[in-house]
Amino acid sequence: MMDLQDIRRDFRKGTLTRDELIDDPIEQFKLWMQQALSTDLVDPTAMVLATGARDGQVSQRVVLLKGLDERGFVFFTNYESRKSREISVNSKVSLHFPWFAIERQVMVCGVAEKVTLEESRAYFQSRPRDSQLAAWASPQSRVLNSREALTQQLENLQKKYADLEIPLPEFWGGYRVRPSQIEFWQGGANRLHDRFVYSLQPGQAWQIERLAP
Repeated sequence: MMDLQDIRRDFRKGTLTRDELIDDPIEQFKLWMQQALSTDLVDPTAMVLATGARDGQVSQRVVLLKGLDERGFVFFTNYESRKSREISVNSKVSLHFPWFAIERQVMVCGVAEKVTLEESRAYFQSRPRDSQLAAWASPQSRVLNSREALTQQLENLQKKYADLEIPLPEFWGGYRVRPSQIEFWQGGANRLHDRFVYSLQPGQAWQIERLAP
């Protein structure tokens, strides 16, 4: 067995108190995101998306946050991918922002729903052409016979759309995760971390509670 018991570190970069928190968790998240962006943190917009299949099996993968407002957290993907198939049978998902370098984490629980066609098209058109073509080329989550088959498909599409605008695939678009719970975690000394959870109440009010680490 690989022995990892002695790998540990202490957390001393800061603390978090109730008085510091903004009453609106979306505004609090925006503040933390801006602070993360101002550091040399690698991929601060990367988040782990967890979904559950019909049989209860949970899966995770990293996606990128591409938009945020009072309605929720937006990411884009292939609508025929594993994550999308699981969302279609269980729209309850969770997001995790692992900002370990700055000793912070944010966890989000909510419901995923498709964004509008206009939102998907606007984002797709903003992507680099190679990223647009890759969306067409990749049958995401499907079994591939070889890497060469994938690259050949990309080359075929590069030729097909050489002088044309690349359209939005009908199988590609965005999801918005409407949060019902958002937790902010700040690492603390002696494993006494600071955790605060915002829970959405009837009438769309947010309740804030401190959790034990």
